[in-house]
Amino acid sequence: MDFAFIDPDKLEATWAWLLQFAVRQGLNVLAACAILFVGWWLSARARNAVLSAFDRPHVDATLRPMLASAAQWAIRGVTVVLVLSQFGVQTASIIAMLGAAGLAVGLALQGTLQNIAAGIMLVIQRPYRVGQYIDAQGIAGTVRETGLFMTELTTFDGVCLRVPNSKIWGSAITNYSENPTRRLDIEVTVPFGADVAASLQALRGMLASESRVLSDPPAEAMAVNFTSEGVTLNVRCWTTNNDYWNVRYAFYERIKRELNAIGVGIAVPVQELRVGDKGQAAIRIDGEAHRSLN
Repeated sequence: MDFAFIDPDKLEATWAWLLQFAVRQGLNVLAACAILFVGWWLSARARNAVLSAFDRPHVDATLRPMLASAAQWAIRGVTVVLVLSQFGVQTASIIAMLGAAGLAVGLALQGTLQNIAAGIMLVIQRPYRVGQYIDAQGIAGTVRETGLFMTELTTFDGVCLRVPNSKIWGSAITNYSENPTRRLDIEVTVPFGADVAASLQALRGMLASESRVLSDPPAEAMAVNFTSEGVTLNVRCWTTNNDYWNVRYAFYERIKRELNAIGVGIAVPVQELRVGDKGQAAIRIDGEAHRSLN
């Protein structure tokens, strides 16, 4: 190739244009990096600011992480748009690109989007709040945080459990902490030969002596059923949510002691095996006789 025919003026103009283009794009890259850094820094500050602003006694703690995450990702989205605009990408193109990307991501991450939608519904409907004990069809624990994707629970033995929001939203949620009071029922069976009236009187005295039992509704002790072992008695009372388990465990200990004090024992299933002279075994279980051959 003969370079003698190359116009020096055109060559100089080309090099000048390339140099100017490189400088301009270099400045755009530096500006984009600066915008990206500042945007990510601002998103972190915005998240912390929202958490601090809503750290008030009258504000539901369940809303805080959700609002903080929404503010953080909103700023990051604006940051990405500003970074792309530094390279001459038009807003309409950005919107079209985001729409196509959103469709593709939505098809690929259906489960993740379901978790986001479920998290938003959990915050809006608020079937539970932070600090409450719930059971969502086997998923039980005290709520620590409801995020965009997962809900954090602390189980009764102190283990941290992270559950996808869609799994909780799609389940029947039992909230044990929503109401301030709970009803306590304990059944105990006494033998048929026991004095039922004296047993009920002893149980009523036990209920009256427990200060943690609420007076309204009134506590009750009643005979509720006949079984093969004896007569079933029921102890029923209301107590506060905080005292429920302590009162229940205390009654398990006191019921036996109160009944034993008046000479009444707790009925238990009895099995008798009698072997006859002809090798036949008669088995008596729960008051019914069954005979079998040896």
